[in-house]
Amino acid sequence: MKLSTKGRYAITAMMELALRDKEGPVTLADISVEQSISVSYLEQLFAQLRKHGLVTGLRGPGGGYCLRRPATDISIAEILQAVDENVASAAEPPLSLEADSPRPRSLRLWDQLSHQLYHYLDGISLADAIVDKALVQPDAGNGRARPAA
Repeated sequence: MKLSTKGRYAITAMMELALRDKEGPVTLADISVEQSISVSYLEQLFAQLRKHGLVTGLRGPGGGYCLRRPATDISIAEILQAVDENVASAAEPPLSLEADSPRPRSLRLWDQLSHQLYHYLDGISLADAIVDKALVQPDAGNGRARPAA
């Protein structure tokens, strides 16, 4: 699973909506200025986010976009899947490394790693992503990263 620019921008834009949730609808122009993403690119992303039921658009004066569901109910993986069709394959359980498959063992290993990454991102809500503490903290015991508690 590769985190594309499209995916990163979609997460960033959705975080902006979540941060401003209590303010009402947010315009793409406001997100553009705040996050340095072009309005035309945001229009493409929000068409996909709307199609997948993650945002709702309100027209007219005072219009803009709002989250369709609470930020606690939207996972980072769900946002990525909405804007990048390649992420959908990572959501499906991969073949076992021992499985008799025409796919080389090394590629099946990458499939499993992609699935693990997808599963990890599926466990992080949009609300989790906007809290002030880091999502990953170093583990004092071995220096490796671990999810923040």
